[in-house]
This record gives sequence, structure tokens and C-alpha cells, in this order.
Amino acid sequence: MAIYGYVRVSSTEQNEDRQIIAMRELNIPLVQIFTDKISGKDFERPAYKTLIEKLSSGDLIYIKSIDRLGRNYDEIQNQWRVLTKERGIDIAVIDMPVLDTRNGKDLMGTFLSDIVLQVLSFVAQNERETTQKRQAEGIAAAKARGVRFGRPIKKPPENFAILVQQWERGELHIQELLTLLGFSEATFYRRLREMRLIEGK
Repeated sequence: MAIYGYVRVSSTEQNEDRQIIAMRELNIPLVQIFTDKISGKDFERPAYKTLIEKLSSGDLIYIKSIDRLGRNYDEIQNQWRVLTKERGIDIAVIDMPVLDTRNGKDLMGTFLSDIVLQVLSFVAQNERETTQKRQAEGIAAAKARGVRFGRPIKKPPENFAILVQQWERGELHIQELLTLLGFSEATFYRRLREMRLIEGK
């Protein structure tokens, strides 16, 4: 029997140390702890896929909490069933000892752990959906206040028209012009079109 740990954080900015420390306290070697820095919306994760390929019947996976496994109710239920019932792999959730498939393999134990799994899976997905809703509401509110998202717009300098005239007369090469303006070629032509539109009014 081999023992593995699976760690997941949602982004590269988040810190996985707390989860890894919990795994190390269980004496799981670092080489057998697999870490993903990716959303839990599905199971298309590189480290998770590598771990699943290594597993054999009788192996054990530790996870810190059920939401580290995933945040999609149906996906969590399906993965749990495939791993434990079809492949004979045990899973232990550190923060929820009742979710340890090594224990309570009788009918009552299985029934209770299935109920807990369903509740926690639902909570994990609900938290994800709530977070997404709050983010969407926050973005909408910021836009309503006039907050702009994306790169700031580069405004042309006061001598933009003069520099354009020099370029049109052949006194400036396009690369020299772009360097003076600090623009990319695409930005230059965009600002040039805007200037032409204003002049045409």
C-alpha cells in the first residue's frame, strides 16, 4: 500500500503550506504529495491526473478538506465513487475524520460517510458559486462607478499631430515615431484613426 497526499489551491497567489504541513505531519514523503494551483471547478488538473495514474488498489490518498478535492458537487461524487468503489482506493479527509474509507466499511458506516460526503460536496460547490456571484456583483458595481478594467488607455502626447505630420512627410520613420510616442504600432494607428475622426467632425 502506498500513501499519497493531494494538495490544491485555486491560484498561484495562494499558499499551499498549511496543507503540505498537515501531510508531512502524517509522514507522507514530499515526493508523494501532489500539488495543483488551479480552480476546483473540474478535475482537469495536471498533478491530480499524474497522481491518479500512479494509484493502485489498496493505496491511500489524504486530502486536507473536501473542497481541496474539488468544488463541483457532481464531479466530487463521481470521483469519490470511481476511486473508492471501482478502483479500491482509500481516501481520508484530514479535517473530517468520518470521511475515511478505511473505517466503517459496514453498511451503516458507508451510509453515514456517503451522507457527510454529499453535504460537504454541496457546501463546497455552493461556496464556489457564492464567490463567483460576489465577484460578478463586485465587477458590475465597479463598472457602474466608472472603474475601467484592463490596461490603462495610452493617450497621445500634445505634439501627436505634429509628429504625425513629420511621419507623413517622411521626416520620421515609423519605428522612430513609435519610439517617440511610446506606442505599439496597433496603438498608434488606433490613435491616428481617432484623431482623423475628430478632425472630420
